[in-house]
Amino acid sequence: MHKRMFAACMAVFLLFTAANAQKAEVTVSLNEAFFDALLDSIYQNYDAPEFPITENKTSGCNESIKILRESNGVRTAVRYREGKIYLPLAFSGNYAPPFIGCVGFAGWAEADLDLEFDQNNQRLIGRARVLSVNLNGTGGVGGTMIAKMLQSSIDKKLNPIEILSLDKVSFGIPIQRTGNIRMRATGMRPEISNGLLNIHVTYEFLKG
Repeated sequence: MHKRMFAACMAVFLLFTAANAQKAEVTVSLNEAFFDALLDSIYQNYDAPEFPITENKTSGCNESIKILRESNGVRTAVRYREGKIYLPLAFSGNYAPPFIGCVGFAGWAEADLDLEFDQNNQRLIGRARVLSVNLNGTGGVGGTMIAKMLQSSIDKKLNPIEILSLDKVSFGIPIQRTGNIRMRATGMRPEISNGLLNIHVTYEFLKG
């Protein structure tokens, strides 16, 4: 009787261990230098991102905001502080206030990026939120209005920002003369620690 109970307990333990052995977690770490190199490549190979700030086009005025690589000593970048992601954004643009005409502006904004896992679409996304705007040579005058226009443009054209999708990190491992083991990503968990964005990806191992 005791032997049968021991055998049954061992069988349950072995099944539990096998089930656990077929799942694993992989961590992808991204530092600030990675994003600096990525942004350098984007700006070297493509035009600077530009977003309209009004749906009503004014004749002779391109009402838009352009995100620059650098303006007045501030570089567009990704920075980690106190467990959060901050985005200094250098920009320039034009807008046409009533009765004034086309007005140019430039400066930099501080934004943060909130990360979340989009369960429905199986992807890690970020939402940028403008915290403040500093306009060159104005002592802050007009910054609130520009901040609203910049946030509206980001919401319409960028948010939500896809960071990584599960299908992009799922892959197969060929087993010689046997077949394939498929590593299927089932979830993501972001964590900011010691100047790194760590993306913990949960995998399950499947046959074929």
